[in-house]
Amino acid sequence: MAGAIIEGPDGVLLVRNRRRDGSTDWSTPGGVIDEGESVVEGLTREVQEETGLLVTRWEGPLYHVEAVASGMGWHLRVEVHRAVSYEGELTVDDPDGIVDDVRFVPLDACGEQLAAAWVPTHEPLLAWLEDRTAGRTYRYVVDGETRASMTITRH
Repeated sequence: MAGAIIEGPDGVLLVRNRRRDGSTDWSTPGGVIDEGESVVEGLTREVQEETGLLVTRWEGPLYHVEAVASGMGWHLRVEVHRAVSYEGELTVDDPDGIVDDVRFVPLDACGEQLAAAWVPTHEPLLAWLEDRTAGRTYRYVVDGETRASMTITRH
């Protein structure tokens, strides 16, 4: 998986994700890298599908996120890159039907906007926005057997 940090004059680009249970949360754009794609190719595709923007130059990875949920049988690894240049207009055309809104959010409002997001999504992003230190890996252990009962601990 890969995530994108896209900054503009009005802040950081976030997308609203509509979950299967009807709840919503905000995150940076990104998603699953298809077989045969490089991380950057897949991230470019995901960003264009979710936001309408075509990223023409990337830097990174800025940081990595790893989460292990043994009770649910999965291990997640996300590589996060920053868009250095991009073009296009904001539109939502997500073929997965998850992203239903996109907007630039001022830096001082990102914490509140991301409050409902999964900890491994918002914690590393807010840390990077605060100190811009690249190269970190954020590791999490997810305990529990369902999303409703899970607890997340940073290691």
